[in-house]
Amino acid sequence: MRRLLLSNDDGVHAPGLRALHDALLPHARLRVVAPDRDKSGASNSLTLSRPLSLTDMDNGFYSVDGTPADCVYLGVNGLWDEKPDLVISGINHGGNLGDDVLYSGTVAAAMEGRNLGMAAIAMSLMGSRHFETAGRVAASLVGAADQLSLPPRSLLNVNVPDLPWDEIQGFRVTRLGYRGPASRPLEVRDPRGRARWWIAAAGENADDGADTDFAAVEAGYVSITPLQTDLTRHAAIRDVQGWLDALT
Repeated sequence: MRRLLLSNDDGVHAPGLRALHDALLPHARLRVVAPDRDKSGASNSLTLSRPLSLTDMDNGFYSVDGTPADCVYLGVNGLWDEKPDLVISGINHGGNLGDDVLYSGTVAAAMEGRNLGMAAIAMSLMGSRHFETAGRVAASLVGAADQLSLPPRSLLNVNVPDLPWDEIQGFRVTRLGYRGPASRPLEVRDPRGRARWWIAAAGENADDGADTDFAAVEAGYVSITPLQTDLTRHAAIRDVQGWLDALT
């Protein structure tokens, strides 16, 4: 039976994590290591300034006073004798589409699994009602993993429409769209009258073409986007080299 490591960024008590666990329990041996509180937006950060605390909870989950990447690092890298076959992060409360993957702790937890040599899947639900649907999607993907034969260091970003299972239109392989600039931060005042700032909402869709993750979930399809970590803009290498040559 497959060994799966589950994590998230919404915290160890999040309903999406429980839904993911319950959906996958019949299909795999599970270990759950998740942050002790909401770490949404933590991206790929690791805690390097202090040691981490790992707590064994009554329900068999483990909580960590750190980031999603910390949790997967500890879950994969030496706490137990057996390494997982696959890392799954989620089910996130809210989508992770387009540029969101650069900030998302959900994607970061999966990416840390990828960085440690595992295949990994990030699971997100476009709302907060139908976690059972996203759990069934996760179980379907794990059940098909033998046919898919995900190689090590594969990373899939999965976004599920917030719909009942029988209203899901199917599955689409997509590319990331992207958003326009984010809104201005919101200024508020603390009780002492000092200025404080809330990070505002993400920008509106700037690229939501038919082959994007945005378009797929809008049409009721599960979006599956293969991700890579090479951020090099290869098409610009020649132009940058020409610019450098002109300087000498």
